[in-house]
Parts: sequence; structure tokens; C-alpha cells
Amino acid sequence: QVQVVESGGGLVQPGGSLSLSCAASGNILSIYSMGWYRQAPGKQRELVATITNGGTTNYADSVKGRFTISRDNAKSTVYLHMNSLKPEDTAVYYCNVESIVLLTPYDYWGQGTQVTVSS
Repeated sequence: QVQVVESGGGLVQPGGSLSLSCAASGNILSIYSMGWYRQAPGKQRELVATITNGGTTNYADSVKGRFTISRDNAKSTVYLHMNSLKPEDTAVYYCNVESIVLLTPYDYWGQGTQVTVSS
């Protein structure tokens, strides 16, 4: 089992910046990938960015060049630094942890944190 706790989020004006963090605990040795997804009202949850143990990153096209994902493996924490925020970035952001145990993948989710971009 892996527990996931998010922090950060809030209200920011368009063009502003915001950072999210997510700490994992429990069976952290099984963690392969950590990342962020988001869900706007009336829309499906979508990938924002992920990062593997080896540091390989993957970004949604809509956030490339504006968002940066990073990871502190020693702290089992992943960060999402968001710049040049747009109103369309408004959503609930969820931290995702993917672990692999005996070749079987497991997904763990945080409770979600609201990000609102508005003037």
C-alpha cells in the first residue's frame, strides 16, 4: 500500500505561478512513477505530467513549456511547478503514484487539490 498526500493549490491570476507537491509513504520501494492529473468541471480526468524513477518525464501538450515536474526520490515527493497559468488550467489536480509489485501495477491517488486561475 502507498499513501499519497498533496499540498499546494489555490487561487492565482492569469499569467501567475503556482506549485504543487505530493508526498508518498508506505511501500515506497515499489514506486515506479509519480505524476499529476487534473479534472475540470464536466470533463474527464486528464494527464498533466509524469516522471519515472529514472527521471523520464511526460507532459500533456497543453502544458509543455509552462509546467515542470520534478521529483525528490529521497523524500518520495513529486513537485509540479506551474507558470504562465491560464484560466483553462483551472481544475482539481490529483497526484498519482504507480507502483509495481510482483510485476503487477497498482495506482494510488491523492484526494485532489483545487487550482483556480481567475482575475
